[in-house]
Amino acid sequence: MRSEQNASDARIRVLVVDDHPVVCEGVSLLVHSCSDIVVTGSASSAEEAMTVARHTGPDVILLDLRLPDMLASEAVELLRRAAPRAKIVIFTAYAGHRALRAAIEAGVEGCLLKDAADTDLVDAIRRVARGERVFDSRLERDALPGKAPKMLGPPLTRREYEILRRVAIGETNSEIAEVIGLSRNTVKTYLQSALQKLGARNRVEAIARANEFGLL
Repeated sequence: MRSEQNASDARIRVLVVDDHPVVCEGVSLLVHSCSDIVVTGSASSAEEAMTVARHTGPDVILLDLRLPDMLASEAVELLRRAAPRAKIVIFTAYAGHRALRAAIEAGVEGCLLKDAADTDLVDAIRRVARGERVFDSRLERDALPGKAPKMLGPPLTRREYEILRRVAIGETNSEIAEVIGLSRNTVKTYLQSALQKLGARNRVEAIARANEFGLL
């Protein structure tokens, strides 16, 4: 968690929420020369983002679509509570991800692709801060407001999603339990619940099904 306490009140305060440090650093470098924009904080998970948002009071939040602890669609609601006046923009590399529709319908003010030109990103931050809604023209039409939704898959709980993400990167139940502070039996229970919701018989099928639904 990083913050800049001396940012001018006149500048647009931006919080970057992404579990890839290079993205947070890249946005900070990009706006460094902008006299009217400052990155006041960054976070690698939704839980951390809520803490940083309460502390820094951002005007604009750039939110990754997929975080280690939850999808953006769930994180939006929590960030609204932490920073009610902030404008939230989904910042993703996936123009056609199946989770994108739900994130947009959660009430965000915009959605940008991570390979947007530097000038486009700066312009979008300024426009969103002024109250406009900004959506990248390259987004698949099904993801945009007013279009028929894609199949989003079963509603996994935050903990089920977190454990499934860790299973997908090859962690064992014991490793997961140690990292997130649960017993192995509790991890197993959450995982079995996720498998049941996904209609999967084992970890391999669960990961395949989750990918089909765009959850991973």
